[in-house]
Amino acid sequence: PQHSKRPFPNDDSLAQGASSSIVRGPSPYENVLYEQISCLVGAQVRSKIQRIEAGVMNLLRSCLESEGGSSTSIISGHVDHHQSLSSEDKGWGCGWRNIQMMSSHLLRQRPETREVLFGGCGFVPDIPSLQRWLEIAWDKGFDAVGARHFDSKIYGVKKWIGTSECVTLLRSFGVRARIVDFDSTESSSLQGKSGKRVCGPMDKYLIKTNPLPRSSSLELSQEDAENMRGQQVLVDWVWNYFSSKRADVLHNSKNVIISDKTCPSQPIVFPTSRSFEDYSWDSKAKG
Repeated sequence: PQHSKRPFPNDDSLAQGASSSIVRGPSPYENVLYEQISCLVGAQVRSKIQRIEAGVMNLLRSCLESEGGSSTSIISGHVDHHQSLSSEDKGWGCGWRNIQMMSSHLLRQRPETREVLFGGCGFVPDIPSLQRWLEIAWDKGFDAVGARHFDSKIYGVKKWIGTSECVTLLRSFGVRARIVDFDSTESSSLQGKSGKRVCGPMDKYLIKTNPLPRSSSLELSQEDAENMRGQQVLVDWVWNYFSSKRADVLHNSKNVIISDKTCPSQPIVFPTSRSFEDYSWDSKAKG
């Protein structure tokens, strides 16, 4: 399967139509949408997972603490592991599985989110149910660009989804979500002498850690972009994100820090070349 090459929509596009029905009564169309939601809440199926005693993150913490050495790891709180299955979604379901893992964290760590996600059912639905929820989000007016890309139909379709679909789904439930776009260094937009204008948190981070000459402080040159190849830039950004507030920790040992950065605040969502969504970056060795 091929990944989507469409650009990420901006926040206004994703949130389009979210408040369109506030000042008027429900229309016949909205009544139909309400009925669809009610039916889905009752019909959705819980995703099956392999239960791990004490949870996978506690198991990971124990393994990291037993390693010893001088490295430090930062992990998130609770998350259930939803793995791709050859009989269901192998080869195309990674985006949906990441949504499921993110949702398991939100349902456990944030009571206010538990009340709104998936109609307040309290569990993580299977992929077909998630596909129905995404179609409803499109019907509500979220991410018109994405809806057109998939012709407003995703149920039963074995296609890659990307970060914007994850964000669209979360925002349709009223959950605050943000896209952090790590630009491809081989993108044609980075070619030429003019470079790329700084516009997002990743760009600002790069400028801060790799300051440019004053004459071009607001632009990334082609040479600078080429120096940013590889995954190290992303890994460094994630490490700084989770380690920037060391006081907000749930557990702190010699080797392992459990950060609550994703508990009171929004999940962190990363688009990569594989349209990967995730919120729980597990660990990074610090020499």
